[in-house]
Amino acid sequence: MYIPTNPNPNGAYVEDCVIRAIAIATGKTWDETYINVCLQGYLMKNMPSVNKVWGNYLTSSGFVRTPLPTNCPDCYTVRDFCAENKNGIYILATGSHVVAVVDGNYCDAWDSGDEMPIEVWRRE
Repeated sequence: MYIPTNPNPNGAYVEDCVIRAIAIATGKTWDETYINVCLQGYLMKNMPSVNKVWGNYLTSSGFVRTPLPTNCPDCYTVRDFCAENKNGIYILATGSHVVAVVDGNYCDAWDSGDEMPIEVWRRE
């Protein structure tokens, strides 16, 4: 189920999806998340939007990268993932977007349910 959620203090819903998703999944504010991911980027000498940067931040925050089902890689959607994962906190990356999933609900500033995830991080 889609739950409209936007922790961005200015209500923005483009170009900050990594920060929004991580803030939702960790329960931190958008500001705190932004600063922490930027600090990770600074330490790695790279931009905070780079997958490896925010991936390292997720790892340090107790998330583990897990495999996605491979039976239908071109048709498996965020909505499908939610239907199969009713418990837990996840971050899904689609290649052009990042979304938080909490207990089977995708929480985003817009309905990204038809996006196809290529990477999933599970909070341990």
